[in-house]
Amino acid sequence: MRRFPFSAVVGADELKLALVLGAIDPAIGGVLARGDKGSAKTTLARGLAAVLPNDAPFAELPLGATEDRLIGTLDLAAALGGKGVHFEPGLLAGAHGGVLYVDEVNLLADHLVDVLLDVAASGVNLVEREGISHRHPARFVLIGSMNPEEGELRPQLLDRFGLAVDVTTSLDPGERAEAVRRRLAFDADPDGFTAKWAQDEETLRARLAAARPATVGDHLLEAIGALCASVGAQGLRADLVLARAAGALAGWEGRGEATIDDVRRVAALALAHRQRRSPFDRHGFDDDRLDRALDEALDGASGVPDSRDPHSSDPHSGDPHSSDPGRTGTGPDDSGTHEVGRGDDTEARRDPRDDQGPADPGGEPSSGEGDNVGAMLSSVEAARTQGSRAVVHLESARRHEGVGSGRRSMIVGERGRLIGARVPDGPLTSMAAGATVRAAVIRHAHDPAGSPVPTIDRSDVRQAVRETTTSNLVVLVLDTSGSMGFERRVQGASGALAGILLDAYQRRDRVALVAFRNDEAEVVLRPTASIEVARARLATVTTGGRTPLAAGIHAALDLAVTTPGDLLPLIVLISDGRATAAPPGMEPLEAALAAADAVRRRGIGSVVVDAEEGPTRLGLAADIAEAMGARLLTLEELSPTTMKELIPR
Repeated sequence: MRRFPFSAVVGADELKLALVLGAIDPAIGGVLARGDKGSAKTTLARGLAAVLPNDAPFAELPLGATEDRLIGTLDLAAALGGKGVHFEPGLLAGAHGGVLYVDEVNLLADHLVDVLLDVAASGVNLVEREGISHRHPARFVLIGSMNPEEGELRPQLLDRFGLAVDVTTSLDPGERAEAVRRRLAFDADPDGFTAKWAQDEETLRARLAAARPATVGDHLLEAIGALCASVGAQGLRADLVLARAAGALAGWEGRGEATIDDVRRVAALALAHRQRRSPFDRHGFDDDRLDRALDEALDGASGVPDSRDPHSSDPHSGDPHSSDPGRTGTGPDDSGTHEVGRGDDTEARRDPRDDQGPADPGGEPSSGEGDNVGAMLSSVEAARTQGSRAVVHLESARRHEGVGSGRRSMIVGERGRLIGARVPDGPLTSMAAGATVRAAVIRHAHDPAGSPVPTIDRSDVRQAVRETTTSNLVVLVLDTSGSMGFERRVQGASGALAGILLDAYQRRDRVALVAFRNDEAEVVLRPTASIEVARARLATVTTGGRTPLAAGIHAALDLAVTTPGDLLPLIVLISDGRATAAPPGMEPLEAALAAADAVRRRGIGSVVVDAEEGPTRLGLAADIAEAMGARLLTLEELSPTTMKELIPR
């Protein structure tokens, strides 16, 4: 099957560079590409294998793969045929010398990601299990891709990817047109299109074959250490990756020694994904911050070589695109993205209803009809994190003490995905057939006086170990009407989201947001595990109008009852309970109490946060909580810590 040429992909220059660096020095530890579907991530991963030397293999790990399929296992055919105990290689062996690609790596089982990253960093696969002791080289370029809207990687795993790139789709019409033009040409005539780009591919292949990691001097290592410390990178993995990436870049450009300019050019690839210690921190950091950190690092490290030194020897110094692996020859300009996706602009995907709404004739105090709360939310978060953001980077282990580890709950039974086997310590509930047969074969191989054909004994039977999740769906229901105290409700929602999303970041929980105002409720955010999307959607909520409390509760209930079976719903209502709008023929408070009772009767967990303020308090939120069978909190009691305690473990 023809692969779309690596050199023909339009744009995605940062991802191309990261892949090339990973190919030059696989010890970097893999490349993570984050972005929307259709942003050329898979195309570039496949294309890289085609330009690696010696007909490099390309292996792809499916999401449903088992650990045996990945690392290798007992060769049952040989054992059953009387040929003894032999090792059957897995995907890691098949990827040696080439590329191992995992699409949607954020959805892959954590223990498999651990194995992948261990082997990618060491270059060796060591298997000691089921009577087998086998060791083989496994040096490959590990490439993982993911769409952040489908959930994040655990921070522990994210940190172990050497380089990470956020891939966005170009919004330039000309670049998009060129990307589509090339794709159509390839689909119409794969052989002809590939031949057109053959010279570019051969040039890239030869340059990759010749590239060797350059040396990294002591002074540069000191600067790298100062840089990593100044941006709060924990551990030494960031320092190692940054040094290796700088050396690989220098080698790619034909130089024998890395310079501070190399560090500058790869710093974002190596450090951006290691900055996020809070769910509300965005991916990456800006160029100004990087420049300041580099300047500080250079102040403390003298004698660091600079690639702009006129005495430096760079055979590619006259080529303005020398470090761009996508610009290798006479092909069309690579300035966009090959596959057209949805883009990465949250604003472009907003629902226009978020910014609209009729004026409220009801005469209630208003916080500003149609006002966008983005600025207010920013000020709330700034106040909440003032003076502590730097501490989060350096002391996150202490600050986050008690936070869930993010690991899935392990249960033994008949449900869930098979991840292993063990000797049963009680009644057998689910037999692991493969492990049972392997145990019998191994026992037979060590008993030459036994039966000529392996037979299964009671001692061979293995209990299946299955993995299932205990994830949650938290439906946050926010009163965005014009009643008094709206700003405090937004603050409460921000704090609740911080608590919910901190766990979602660790445990892959999901969150949804319902806002109600005027005469209706709106699902502002469908269930998602994406921190960025949740934060952006909360910032687009508009305010003003009457309070349709019943509609808000019913919308949350509808979300909760349609939740997939592997998610446990929890409704969190933030309101003062003063309902002023209802369906025709019903009193607003009566309708709200009926809706709350429906939540209780469905057995759905709930929390009511009383946002009432002022000298005269009616206590209606307490009535709603009683009807709902919910725990009642005040806004003062609502905090990220409280939310973590409320969410089931």
